[in-house]
Amino acid sequence: MAEKIYGLLGRKLGHSWSAPIHEAFGCKGYRLIELEPEQLGDFLRREDIGGLNVTIPYKRDVMPFCDAIDPAAEAIGSVNTLVRRNGKLYGCNTDIDGFRYMLQRAGISLAGKKVVILGSGGASLTVQTAARQENAREIVVVSRSGQDNYQNLERHSTAEVLINTTPIGMWPDLEGQSLDLCSLPKTGAVVDLIYNPSRTNLLLQAEAIDRKDRLLAAQGLRPEERELNGVRPIKYTGGLSMLAAQAKRAEELFFEKVIPNYETELILAKLWRDRTNLVLAGMPGSGKTTVGKALAELSGKPFVDLDEEITRTAGKPIPEIFAQEGESAFRALESRVLNEVCTRSGQVIATGGGAILSGENRAALRRTGWVCYLRRRLENLPTDGRPLSQAGKLTEMHRLRDPLYNLAADASTWNELSPEKTASEIWRDFCAKSNFGP
Repeated sequence: MAEKIYGLLGRKLGHSWSAPIHEAFGCKGYRLIELEPEQLGDFLRREDIGGLNVTIPYKRDVMPFCDAIDPAAEAIGSVNTLVRRNGKLYGCNTDIDGFRYMLQRAGISLAGKKVVILGSGGASLTVQTAARQENAREIVVVSRSGQDNYQNLERHSTAEVLINTTPIGMWPDLEGQSLDLCSLPKTGAVVDLIYNPSRTNLLLQAEAIDRKDRLLAAQGLRPEERELNGVRPIKYTGGLSMLAAQAKRAEELFFEKVIPNYETELILAKLWRDRTNLVLAGMPGSGKTTVGKALAELSGKPFVDLDEEITRTAGKPIPEIFAQEGESAFRALESRVLNEVCTRSGQVIATGGGAILSGENRAALRRTGWVCYLRRRLENLPTDGRPLSQAGKLTEMHRLRDPLYNLAADASTWNELSPEKTASEIWRDFCAKSNFGP
């Protein structure tokens, strides 16, 4: 009997993390299948199809090729899972299982809420159905040219839950954002179905609002006072948990077996650890390169030193760039190299001391990474070969940069031990937070 085909069907799949997830569930040989629309029909008639997941833009296009569609997929009007049994192609929807798992995991309820959904494609249909099943009070679908669109979104400023089903902000176009959350001042939960990057700009803004709210709450400000400052508590989640949970349900359909939920959590934690960049930020001379190399050896992740990447790109050392072109030219080059590095995943990245000066750089690091602020006492920081650290400037530099390091960081560690012990401490913290990602 010929080997059966298992994989993800879509048009452009360079962003996908589906293969390692399904392999972890035991589906060996799971592959990415990129097809153009005109190839779809011939492929779906193949008798050696075992099971397929379906993604953008084919979740509705595959439906006419199905011999039978399960009630959930029929009600949603979208198929994301195909199984061939006894010569017949069955269409199912496991996205709704994954979506509801993601909401439950993030502690987000749609019951009695006004829910605004960005996008009107196949993923949106799944979310709309789930919102009805969860007894949302009102459901609004926003599209580029629909009755409710991005130009008249102020009509729905009372939205309580925002759900993004569009690809805006997805790899490789990481800098996109559908809207400014300041236009939805009552929103207390933000859900983004995108999982690559783990923190889209939309989620970064939700996180920033929530962090500021917590800070002001710690200072004793009441909720109404915090709201006047433009902040409020926000729950938020990205799509990685949805991806893992829908894959688990798809595997159950592929192989007619039951998989316990704890396996989803184990796979989710491993995937987050493996794919998330581990970023070290801190003052010049704080030991980011030395600790980073130890951390790379400990974790098995490749090591990237941003200063070395800048030197290689420029063809000259950093002090020479400063001397010949000035700091502004260096910062522009630094941002370009940093953004390129951050489009890749699963690395240990040592940043330059001033990389966090730019808000765009901080966002790029946080979208795909978990950032650790590596601290060292000022008197222990070397200054040789560091143009901005010389002439007694360290104290003032630290005063200006320390708040920005804290703003960028998910955690902080003092580098007062050996590089290996510091790296071990960071790695333990990182692994302990392996379910921290949105």
